[in-house]
Amino acid sequence: QAQLAESGGGSVQAGGTLRLSCELSTHTSSGYCMGWFRQAPGKEREGVASIDHDSTVSYEESVKGRFAIRKEAKNIVYLQMNSLKPEDTAMYYCAAHAHWGCSLGQDQYDYWGQGTQVTVSS
Repeated sequence: QAQLAESGGGSVQAGGTLRLSCELSTHTSSGYCMGWFRQAPGKEREGVASIDHDSTVSYEESVKGRFAIRKEAKNIVYLQMNSLKPEDTAMYYCAAHAHWGCSLGQDQYDYWGQGTQVTVSS
C-alpha cells in the first residue's frame, strides 16, 4: 500500500512558473515509477511526465522543454513547470506503481493523489 500527497498548485499568469511536489508514503522498499497526470474540465486525463526508480524520464509532447520532473530521495518527486500556458490549466495528479516499466500509460498506476489545481491566466 502507498499514499501520495501533492502540493504546490496555484494561479499564475501565462509565462509564469510553478513547482508541484508529490510525496509517496509507503512501508515497502520497492522502487516506484511515479508520474504526473492532468485533467482539464471537459477533457480526459492525460499523462504529463513520468520518472522511473532509475530516474529515466518521459514527457508528453506539449510539455517537452517547459516541464521537468525530478526525484529527490526515494519518495519525493517534483514537477517544475516553466513558461506556463493557459492550456496547462488543469487538476494535476501524482500517481505511482511498482510494476516493471514506467510510462505515461495511466492504467499502469495503482496509487493516486487527490490532485492539486493549476490555473494559468492569459
